Parts: sequence; C-alpha cells; structure tokens
Amino acid sequence: MSGYEIVFEDVSKFYGEVLGVNRVNLNVPPGITSLVGPNGSGKTTLMNLMCGLIHPDRGAISVRGLSPRDPEHMMRITGYATQFDAAPRWATGFDFVTTALLLFGYSRKEAERKAWKAIEQVNLTDAATRKVAGYSKGMRQRIRLAQAIAHDPQVLVLDEPLNGLDPLVRAETIALFRQFAAEGRHVILSSHVLQEVDVISDQVILIANGMIVAEGEIRGVRDEISEHPSQFIIRCRDASRIASLLFNEEHVTEVRLNDDRLGLLVLTRNREEFSRALSRIALAGHDIDGVIPADENVDALYEYLIGGAR
Repeated sequence: MSGYEIVFEDVSKFYGEVLGVNRVNLNVPPGITSLVGPNGSGKTTLMNLMCGLIHPDRGAISVRGLSPRDPEHMMRITGYATQFDAAPRWATGFDFVTTALLLFGYSRKEAERKAWKAIEQVNLTDAATRKVAGYSKGMRQRIRLAQAIAHDPQVLVLDEPLNGLDPLVRAETIALFRQFAAEGRHVILSSHVLQEVDVISDQVILIANGMIVAEGEIRGVRDEISEHPSQFIIRCRDASRIASLLFNEEHVTEVRLNDDRLGLLVLTRNREEFSRALSRIALAGHDIDGVIPADENVDALYEYLIGGAR
C-alpha cells in the first residue's frame, strides 16, 4: 500500500442485516475525489470508514499509510465535515472552531490563532463572533468546513460541502479545495450536482447499492461502459419523422417520442456519429429546436450505469 493514497481492499460493512458497502476496492490518490450516489447508496458509510468512525466487517483500509483503527493518529490527519449541525446553540462560530482545536490538545492561544486562520480561509470573519444558531445554511456549511480544516489535516472528508452556498462563496470554496489538492492533500467530497463534480474533481467514484459502479472522470467512465448508451433529448416539430430517420442509424439503440410529440429521447452508442446524423437531418430541412444531454445529471447517469438494479 502506498503511503500517500487511500486504499480499500475488499471492504464490506453491514449494519445488522443491512448492507452498508460490499466488497469495495479503491485506490484513491491525492487530489479532489467526488463520491456520487443516490441516498442510501453507501456514500456516508464510505466516508465514515475513511475517518475511522466505523470499522469494516471484512477487508482492510489504509489512509495515507495509517490504519483507521488508530484513532489518535487518524484524527490528526483527517478533517470531517458532515451535513449535521454539531454546534451548541450558545456557541459562536469562533467558539465552535476553537473548542474543537482544544480537544486536539492545542493551547488556548494556539487554538484561537488556528481558529481565526480557518475562519478567514472560509471568509466568515464578519460573522465569527455571532452565534452559529443564527447562521444561514450556507454560513453553517462554511463554519463546519472551518472546523474541519483548522488543524491542517492531510485528508478532508466533506459531506455535500457546496450545498447552500451562493455562487461567489461556492467559487471561493472550490478554489480552496483546489489549493489543498495542489498541496498534495486528499479532498473527498460527496455531491449530487454533476456539473460541479465534473468541473472540480480529479476523480469520481460512482456508488450504488453499497458497491462501486465505476471510477474515473465522469465522461471517461461513460465512454468506457460501452454497453450503456448516451442519452439525448431532442426538441423538434416533426418528431415522428426525425425518429424514423434516427432509427436507420446503426449507433442509435432506442428512440422514444415525448407525449407532446414535440420531442424525443434518443439513446446512442456513438456521440460523434449521433452529432453528424443530426447535422444531416437538419441540413435536409427538418427543424431541430434544441439538443440536451439527458445524462448530465446524477439520476440519468445511474439509469444507464446500473439500469434496473436500483
């Protein structure tokens, strides 16, 4: 096992008779890795295993050369921001971050210095002395992130960290993640927003039903799984005629007319050939109002990655 990777070897975790994750094998290098999956897919179990909050029933895990069963060392190298509000109602943002650092054994002076630095990194200094109970959803996201990064961990595990952030703060947070990745750290985040995942991630892990469906860049994963076609929605006026023309293309596996008969869903095994076919149809005089990739969202991605398995 490499000392700078997160490695899962045949890892399974059950909650009684309920499957958490099953026979997971992963080798995650430093950088930004996104976990993508529907609710109940096993994302949270995977993150909890990485942080040593739970342990596998079988298999082995190594986090940058450390075993998650070594809690003292694991808490030093990992920072975990969940979706749950953990701050007491009386606590200010500064208190919330400082208290966590005191638990690491830092002196009061050092804990306060690190807390301010982390709060500055997430651009929340103006609200640092206000009670967390009065924060907006986006502000609570940022203060949890500040707590996760305050002790300068090498592995950040973040549950939906961009949820609730306005566009400017979202961009600043993504820039912070990229900075951490450039320093050789792990940034593991879960997300349901495929566009964000595709833009910011070095690697994507698709998980469903407790099993790893695929790894890699989203579009690369889609291309590698050739038995699952890409999906496109075509808005057009002569949908029936365009459907019949597309049926003659070898790369098209299925065409479905919309109920309003003003569009159709097309499944193709060759995106380039599909694009050329549409150009020929348009040049022949058929009006095509728009073409939208139907698999640019998590739900559609799962439809062709795991089909009826959900």
